[in-house]
Amino acid sequence: MKNIILSAIAMAFVLVSCNQKNKEGVTNSEVSEPVTQTEPIHEHQEGDMHDEAKSEEVATTADQTSFSIKEIVNNYLTLKNALTKDDTNGAADAGKALYATFNKVNSNSIDATLKAGYLDIADDAKESAEHIGDNAGKLDHQREHFVMLSKDINDLIKTFGAGQKLYQDFCPMADDGKGAIWISETKEIKNPYLGSKMPKCGTIKKEL
Repeated sequence: MKNIILSAIAMAFVLVSCNQKNKEGVTNSEVSEPVTQTEPIHEHQEGDMHDEAKSEEVATTADQTSFSIKEIVNNYLTLKNALTKDDTNGAADAGKALYATFNKVNSNSIDATLKAGYLDIADDAKESAEHIGDNAGKLDHQREHFVMLSKDINDLIKTFGAGQKLYQDFCPMADDGKGAIWISETKEIKNPYLGSKMPKCGTIKKEL
């Protein structure tokens, strides 16, 4: 009889233990079940697509508002070529055309980081162009202002580019022997400071 009672107690203890383990197993399984989240990932991908579209839009806008000094350079070259021929009237006309070109530039189309530098150079260049335009018949005076004008055009080309192959030439005898540069569209030396007196005087300093 005593053995039967002990056996019943043992069986009851085993059943209780098994039930407790089963409950713990269910609880642990519920806690550790992974949670899948797909919505945030989808939203992030949409955000990336939006950022890419915005970047493309900004790049397109920058291309549309790009600033060019091509017309300024072309006017300068016309002026330079007139001086190589001792053509004081042609130089005056080219000086006036260059002055007008500077005046019609829309400075708002220039990148904000370059605008102040452009305006500083352009103010000096305009003054030189105006003097050359107003002094037909005074070749020496025109060439004096061409020295400064050439430096200004060279600075503009370094900042904005010219959109064409150009050369920086140097005459050691210009500007009362101090030497001066000029910009040319050809490799052939045609000196605008000495003209017909010494047309071949000078060297190419570098390609722009």
